Amino acid sequence: MRPSGPPHSERYRGRGATFAPPNRFAPTVSEAVDDGWWQDAVPERLATEVTTESSRSALSWNRSPDLPFDRSLNPYRGCEHGCVYCYARPSHAYWDLSPGLDFETRLIAREGLVERLEEELARPGYVCRPINLSGNTDAYQPLEAERRTTRRLLEVLLKHRHPVTLVTKGALILRDLDLLAELAEHRLVRVMISLTSLDSDLKRTLEPRTASPEARLRVIRRLSAAGVPVGTLISPVIPGLTDHELEALLKAAHAAGASSASWMLLRLPREVAPLFEDWLQTHYPERAARVMSLMRQCRDGQTYDSRFGHRMRGQGVFAELLAQRFAKCYYQLGFEGDISLDTSAFRPPGAQGDLFAP
Repeated sequence: MRPSGPPHSERYRGRGATFAPPNRFAPTVSEAVDDGWWQDAVPERLATEVTTESSRSALSWNRSPDLPFDRSLNPYRGCEHGCVYCYARPSHAYWDLSPGLDFETRLIAREGLVERLEEELARPGYVCRPINLSGNTDAYQPLEAERRTTRRLLEVLLKHRHPVTLVTKGALILRDLDLLAELAEHRLVRVMISLTSLDSDLKRTLEPRTASPEARLRVIRRLSAAGVPVGTLISPVIPGLTDHELEALLKAAHAAGASSASWMLLRLPREVAPLFEDWLQTHYPERAARVMSLMRQCRDGQTYDSRFGHRMRGQGVFAELLAQRFAKCYYQLGFEGDISLDTSAFRPPGAQGDLFAP
């Protein structure tokens, strides 16, 4: 449902979505209209609401050939960072919530994850491979400062010498520098800092509650100086809006100490497409038509192509040009590439001879 009146971005400060599309599983949909009757003024800010969920499992598994991991660990559902383009937004519909404003204001904190993780790591036949933390929403979103679930999960992984990869836009990761440095000593961690733009004004509406571009580069410098393998993920690359920054982002990340880099084209699955298009019309109306035209050129005429092998990079002339630009700059700068993580030292919880068990 989208209420009438001014765009939500003008009403709700610090939020990315401009409206709340209906949950696609809802049996009915309502639409607000102005019938001339008096109504309360819409507040300028939306408070964040947090509920809890008792976790029945910890690890999520995937068989996607597009992903460099087959398992992930998600401490939270929804993300207060509020990135309007987030591909995870449609997942909020599974909890009868809107992928729009609900995704960034009505969060779910998962409880009992530490216990479930240790149970799953101890199962007979478990094969150790890197766990991605987290694959759906940011493990270092603002809620983590209070809940500290991500830190406790890292403590478990360090205790059992289990490798982990992290992708974040949050500067809060520096709070856990002690754990990350120790994990790095044993070749058990690799961090990717996501960069979208060096334009702070653009970031303010595109990714309203993420760390600033300067703060993310500072995170790369701090992690690199501490010996933590850190790279950058240039994501998403938005044709007609951020693609001109591709080389500048790579150069800034490399100068800060990033040893590896990757990139990803903007993805607009399900409800994300209308959310992003409305955001464009609200904040960059003069560019909206061109951006969406370029996106369709990269997606075989559609706003999104979910096929493996296509969804991360796109296809067509413009997508190929992006790939060539990235590859040229990557090799010119001399990125070292990703390091392999050690799986040989893993000790399951309770294993005989486990030196790391209490």
